[in-house]
Amino acid sequence: MHAPSTRRTEILAGVSTFLSTMYIIVVNPSILSQAGLPFSGVLTATVLLSFFCSLMMGIYARNPIVVAPGMGLNAFFTFTAVKGMGISPQVALGAVFWAGILFLLLSVGRVRTAIVGLIPLPLRYAVSAGIGLFITLIGFENAHFIVGNPATLVGIASMHDPIVLTFVFGLLLTAVLVVRQVPGAIIVGITITTLAAWPIGRWWGDASAINFGQKALVNVNGLFALPDFSLIGQLDLVNSLQWSLWPVIFAFVFTDLFDSISTFVGVAEAGNLFEPSPVVPDETRGSAEPRYKLPRNLNQSLLTDAVATTLAGVLGTSPGTAYIESAVGIAQGGRTGLVAIVAGCLFLPFLFLSPLLSVIPAIATAPALVLVGAFMMQPITRIRWTQLDDALPAFLALVLIPFSYSITQGIIWGFLSWTVIKVAVGKREEVPAGLWVIDAFCVLALWSGH
Repeated sequence: MHAPSTRRTEILAGVSTFLSTMYIIVVNPSILSQAGLPFSGVLTATVLLSFFCSLMMGIYARNPIVVAPGMGLNAFFTFTAVKGMGISPQVALGAVFWAGILFLLLSVGRVRTAIVGLIPLPLRYAVSAGIGLFITLIGFENAHFIVGNPATLVGIASMHDPIVLTFVFGLLLTAVLVVRQVPGAIIVGITITTLAAWPIGRWWGDASAINFGQKALVNVNGLFALPDFSLIGQLDLVNSLQWSLWPVIFAFVFTDLFDSISTFVGVAEAGNLFEPSPVVPDETRGSAEPRYKLPRNLNQSLLTDAVATTLAGVLGTSPGTAYIESAVGIAQGGRTGLVAIVAGCLFLPFLFLSPLLSVIPAIATAPALVLVGAFMMQPITRIRWTQLDDALPAFLALVLIPFSYSITQGIIWGFLSWTVIKVAVGKREEVPAGLWVIDAFCVLALWSGH
């Protein structure tokens, strides 16, 4: 049971959520600039999209979830759509816009809400925990604590690296603060770790420990930089509707659809942010738990996500989506839309102060991401692991999200394995008719290679 939130807690949660998502201000332009878009223009589009849509999420949907250009979607935009298919970035932006329009139609028709209701509870719990593991992996990777190893695929970095030492210090410090329930523990941990980065780097004679953010990517002089609005309205609406580009639009829709749904479900599980609903006994499972629970204000949240994708094409960036790192603010105690409002407003100054991104290093926010994984593991205790026809599909969804570095892949294989196993053991009644439709889209997504 979560304690009632206060305005101070909500503001602190908004700040901590922003600190865990602000990396997108620099990372997104660095990826999309490889597609031929100007770095400064994408940076401006990223900040504007994050500001407006996070405010919409907070005011309209009243949920503590940040909205910003999605990681993975920006890679698909650059390396598959533009570089792989050879289309212009303007046409790709048009495809983003039309994907957003399709999102809006699905949202107004409440189709996506119905899809959420079709997700079996064991898969929902597994997806929530899988997202937690995914966030943890991102944190370890950002800190260079988990690194590539040609012999074992991945491995632990050397403890002689000052960056790793700084991260370990920040992780243990933040964990102790959280366990001791120190107010603003995550923010305190981020701040102290940031301060520790400088002296630790100097003591070891290695300036890499104070490589704050990706400073080299921000091509500005001095403290201030004027925003670049050159990409606004540069999308190609006509040529992006060619038949050959519908697979691109579908890929945007499919990926963002399941990423956003799983994010809303995962965040709802982490903060118990569900719509109040009567308990409907499930006789087939001997449980008094409802067959499904809907995340709070789901329709409004999905509509916000759809607007973010549509607006992204207009502003000049890849699709916007809800961020799984919002769970950092949930862990801080945030429960209302004020979290998203505070986080969204904190994006805006970086239209002019982008060089200040270098103040917070990745190794300072990485401990928060790692600890969020622990906070999000609780739902897996509700999975009946001795009931193998439930446990195996849930397990596949759980592990494939971090192992494949894709929330979508975890969901796809969770759905498909659930259907196959339930039918094979004579429990076809546990596969709703709508789930067969979802399975068809899953197979189509696998077949198309996205």
